Amino acid sequence: MFSVLFPGQGSQTVGMIKKLYDNFDYIKDLFEEADDTLKIPLSKIIFDGPKELLDETENTQPSIFLVSYAIFQLIKKETTYDIQSASYFAGHSLGEYSALACSDVINFNDTLKLLKLRGNAMQNAVPKKEGGMVAVLGLEINELKDIIESNKDKFNCFLANDNSNGQVVISGRIKDLEKLIDKLKNLNIKNIKLPVSAPFHCPLMEPATKVMREKILETKFSEPRNLIVSNVTATPTNNTDEIKKLLIDQIEKPVLWRESIVNMISSGSQTFIEIGPGKVLSGLLKRIDRNVKIIQVNNVEDLSNFKNL
Repeated sequence: MFSVLFPGQGSQTVGMIKKLYDNFDYIKDLFEEADDTLKIPLSKIIFDGPKELLDETENTQPSIFLVSYAIFQLIKKETTYDIQSASYFAGHSLGEYSALACSDVINFNDTLKLLKLRGNAMQNAVPKKEGGMVAVLGLEINELKDIIESNKDKFNCFLANDNSNGQVVISGRIKDLEKLIDKLKNLNIKNIKLPVSAPFHCPLMEPATKVMREKILETKFSEPRNLIVSNVTATPTNNTDEIKKLLIDQIEKPVLWRESIVNMISSGSQTFIEIGPGKVLSGLLKRIDRNVKIIQVNNVEDLSNFKNL
């Protein structure tokens, strides 16, 4: 059994898959279609930057999806490996939209539009420079929950991502995060401020939920070809009504990535294929279980890895 993973925000780099774009006409067609659909030069932003423009959430989200989707098409067209026979598809945050599009739940153009809107809504849910995220290293999630709960009279922070063993991400307003950081420093707990400008996956995203709810509900969803593992529940579903509800919930709920991976492994998945820019998910996977097989696909050379499966 194998599962397919799609990355989320933070995996982007200027110039990603330019070589594939230059060498495969169907990938070039996808990029041109994305530019036409969104009425912005998304291809130019991806290939030329500047980094600050690519890192703007409303550009990052459709960009990572476009690259992931293009690589998925590359695997389908340039290998004999039946990638569509995966037991599970899962994506980290916005990566869940990539999973849904590649499983034929949402069409390519609608996914681009949803992610452009989602990125804009999430970015604007809290005024710029008022919210952020902090990665806490070396603590299990329950230990961090205890710290947040026992100090809620001092600061108001939220669990945003349970990424792997010993890596949990916290969201909140900057003033609250600074107090949390001071507390962690006093406890000798390592933490890293993340280069994001909004507090994703927490109740502060409520304005984004209001924007996305209507758009998601009116978008056509088809039955998935694969079981989709939800970020919200860490369990698989193929029910379109449930998928819509969970996508709406996902904006304010924490991403249960560690739990998702653990559940896929316990259900029999021993090989994971990361499709998209970067290797972030592969790194998290190694922290969760070093015994599983991991394949990353970013370029043509990576396609040779399928010969060993």
